[in-house]
Amino acid sequence: MIQMKTNPGDRAGRMGARQIYEALRDQILTRVYGIDGLLPSSRTLAGEMGVARSTVTVAYEQLAAEGFIETRHGARPRVARAVVERGRARAESRPSARKVRLSAFGERLRSDPPRWTEPPRGLVANFRYGELSPSDFPVLAWKKAVTAAMARRPERLAYDDPCGAPRLRTALQGYLWRSRSVRCEVDQIVVVNGSQQGLDICARLLLDAGDRFVMEDPGYQMARHTLAATGAETVPIPVDADGLETARLDGIEARLAYVTPSHQYPLGGVMPIGRRHQLLAWARKHDAYVIEDDYDSEYRYDTRPIPPLQALEGSDNVIYLGTVSKTLSPTLRIGYLVVPAGLRSLFAAAKQIMDRHTPLIEQHALASMLESGAYDSHVRRVRRRNAERQQALIGALRRRFGDRVRIEGTAAGLHVVAWLDDLPQKREDALIQAARAKGVGIYPVSALLVGPSRTPSRSPSRTRKTVGLVMGYSALEIAQIERGCKLLAQAATELD
Repeated sequence: MIQMKTNPGDRAGRMGARQIYEALRDQILTRVYGIDGLLPSSRTLAGEMGVARSTVTVAYEQLAAEGFIETRHGARPRVARAVVERGRARAESRPSARKVRLSAFGERLRSDPPRWTEPPRGLVANFRYGELSPSDFPVLAWKKAVTAAMARRPERLAYDDPCGAPRLRTALQGYLWRSRSVRCEVDQIVVVNGSQQGLDICARLLLDAGDRFVMEDPGYQMARHTLAATGAETVPIPVDADGLETARLDGIEARLAYVTPSHQYPLGGVMPIGRRHQLLAWARKHDAYVIEDDYDSEYRYDTRPIPPLQALEGSDNVIYLGTVSKTLSPTLRIGYLVVPAGLRSLFAAAKQIMDRHTPLIEQHALASMLESGAYDSHVRRVRRRNAERQQALIGALRRRFGDRVRIEGTAAGLHVVAWLDDLPQKREDALIQAARAKGVGIYPVSALLVGPSRTPSRSPSRTRKTVGLVMGYSALEIAQIERGCKLLAQAATELD
């Protein structure tokens, strides 16, 4: 529906040709309609606006005469390419909006907003973490599951259980037990819109302004932003090759700790069983909760899985967080929490307030794949493919950089960390720019640091303060990985 400003002087509140022209012109200039964007047909728009078709035709003729749109008999009007730069200049010249009075939550977000940038296009290789290869998505299996979900005739069209469809939660209960040794009741599972919503619910229910929470340093920045938005204070704890340095928790009081023990993000350490028990003991002592983010647990290559915190004795304060964003697609926005039994009703209430429930068709489709075994088969297949990609990346880095590169975090996951020992950290920005000029996207470890230090500590491979890169490979084909490492090595050599 085209949004127009009504003029009280118009008869019956209807639009005139001039108003329709101005509204469409403004939307074209502000890129509501992009390059080659199609406008509604004159008949459709006239019906929506309650005006004569001739009124819309006059507006379109004026837009065409001024070069905003291109018209062709029998086809819908199309935005002319020539107006794109004109629209960009107009948008940049607009005066800034007045400062809006916000809540304390809004002010915190304004002062420390999470950053999202459009992924660069046209690169030879983009080593950005978190993206998956479209070729890995199980199109046929998902289409079959969605079709089956659509064919299920519902008894009613109404809101459903905010914790998720019972069918999916039952399927997840079995999957988590056989894949991760997680033992829970169906009622402890809450289906959420990706792990991010799961974090948001935890933050809202467990933290107040002035509280403290423990974060791995370096660590997952979206988790930090979500928890800090409550007004709670971040307590960064360094990580080493074995993950969070739990000995440093002595004497620290906090309401909550966020950890990635199965594959620390980003450095890749796997927390040993001793540290896991130490973390749980700290949580019990301080009556704190632990959010265990098992974000890519399906990808284990050369290590036997250690039971998650949730499966260990004394884990009553653990909230287990999982997602299908790393196995199926981040676009599906399906995740799940396993919460302590005493919190189930609170999490259900918070989920209901936020969005009622996660879309049901996708829930039933995922349940179908879990029940049929199609999901497990898919995970095994993409695990093999990503193991091949990881080995290709490790091999390419070693061939191109030799003993100048140290590689960590290879036991599991969808990324590795490459430390370039001959490049001091002060050359980091120059390397990123030089690589981008050659068509390679790279991303530094330093951007994921939580505390004031700009260099991760307590690891022999990092005592020299060298450039560290988080290199994702799950969206790349082997040829792209090889080419990307070659160009990255050229960029690094040219900095010498």
